Amino acid sequence: MVFFVFLLLCVGRLIFIQFFRSSYLTSIAKKQHNQLVELEPRRGTIYDCNLKPQAFNMSMDSLYAVPNEIKNKEQVITQLNSILGLKRSYLEDRLNRKKSFIWIARKIDPDKAAAIKKLKVKGLGFLKETKRIYPNSYLASHIIGFSGMDNTGLEGVERDYNRFLKGNAGWAIFLRDARQKKLDIWEKMVLPVDGEELVLTIDEVIQYIAERELDKAYNDFHAKGASIVVMDPHTGKILALANRPTYDLNDHTKINKDSMRNRAICDLLEPGSVFKIVTASAALEEKRITEEDVIFCENGSYQVGGRVLHDHRSHGLLTFRQVIEESSNIGTVKVAQRLGPDKLYQYIRAFGFGSKLGIDLSGEISGMISPPRLWSKTSITSIPMGQEVGVTALQLASAISVIANGGQLMKPYVIDSIRDNQGRIIKENKPQLIHKVISIDTAMRIKKILTGVIEEGTGKLAKVPGFSAAGKTGTAQKLEPNGTYSHSKFVASFIGFSPAEDPILTIVVIVDEPHPYYFGGVVAAPVFQKVAADAIRYIKGNQLPAGAMQ
Repeated sequence: MVFFVFLLLCVGRLIFIQFFRSSYLTSIAKKQHNQLVELEPRRGTIYDCNLKPQAFNMSMDSLYAVPNEIKNKEQVITQLNSILGLKRSYLEDRLNRKKSFIWIARKIDPDKAAAIKKLKVKGLGFLKETKRIYPNSYLASHIIGFSGMDNTGLEGVERDYNRFLKGNAGWAIFLRDARQKKLDIWEKMVLPVDGEELVLTIDEVIQYIAERELDKAYNDFHAKGASIVVMDPHTGKILALANRPTYDLNDHTKINKDSMRNRAICDLLEPGSVFKIVTASAALEEKRITEEDVIFCENGSYQVGGRVLHDHRSHGLLTFRQVIEESSNIGTVKVAQRLGPDKLYQYIRAFGFGSKLGIDLSGEISGMISPPRLWSKTSITSIPMGQEVGVTALQLASAISVIANGGQLMKPYVIDSIRDNQGRIIKENKPQLIHKVISIDTAMRIKKILTGVIEEGTGKLAKVPGFSAAGKTGTAQKLEPNGTYSHSKFVASFIGFSPAEDPILTIVVIVDEPHPYYFGGVVAAPVFQKVAADAIRYIKGNQLPAGAMQ
């Protein structure tokens, strides 16, 4: 009788399990014998314009642990501490958790991975992940940016184009044996889709040349910051863009926000005398003056609108050409008075100041220029020589390119194309005209005047050996917190292009608070000269200049 009751209970239990608990128990079995693994896509490579890789992914070992399988945990902690350099408290916390899987260190150096593998510790294992590598370290850091541990872009084009670069993850369900060991048998699988490739307009060699010379000026003149932009004036392609301070893309854990800031597109500065190209262009275009018209520069002191203007050295009678060559504030203001506020403002906006240019990088600002109705009585004496107006280095590069290319404002860009991993072009950027600013005739006349700035005027140190060049120096006083102009803090600048007769590139150099020297013709002009000389020789011969990167 007892046996019969026991048999009935067993049958009842089997019926209950079969009909009421089967789904639950099946799921447990699957969890024990099936392992879901995410298949990581390979992040797309970033190339320069010559398809030299600037960022790519490399396969690395990531260390994980199954804490319950580790027997001598104290010994393992000591060994891992010695190899990986991780804190004991961190390792103790990880290895004492009651979990079947926990990360210890991800994407570790091959030598360290090999040392851990030699230990043959049961409960430690490796999974392959990819790590982002930046082969040129700091080069073009403010354009390229970086991605995080999960291969998601965090800065620069890595962030802005993350949706193209990252790809889509796949997954697979692998079978495990009774000891939870993964078998090389998969039940279901969805393959990952690798990210697409990004081709920049940046030229690795020109970028190196620009950064080399900018770095030298930044350090030699103990500057607070510096920027350089090298552009193809005919297309708007950015060939190089750099800032100081900078940072190493392979070690971005300890950097500060000041080093990460892309000063060339997001820092506002009063341009000083480099802004005189706008006044000069407008005056010639509107036929208010000719190159040989004579202007009295008041022997260096000129009172207008309750303000006394000064030149950096006294001038009497100067032709308009000489006014620009010698960077006379007084002569420039007298020309601007012939134009009037409305016409001057019209050309300032036409040259691209006061609005975003639309570069394909995040963080660009529009700059600052007030409409004439908000000008004070003295604004006509300040704005023509680059005061009371805020611009960016990128805007200055686009503005000087207008002179270089015959009068057209081109949209700047850093992304040449987006390609799939077979090299097929998905999206390609083309040169884009924003609008016509001045006539070809006016551009040619300004070109000759700016050539004189280098040959005869304040920009003699910008002379490019073997090539002609045109440009303009600038030395701007910075504003103090109380609204007055500083007598100890300056921004030194130079904008120009070369060769003058048929420009290949335009260059803008900005050095913030250099000392002890602070004149644009002394601090920034030599940077232009060295970058232009090496970059043009490289472009024309497509050979590395002496001292360039190999």
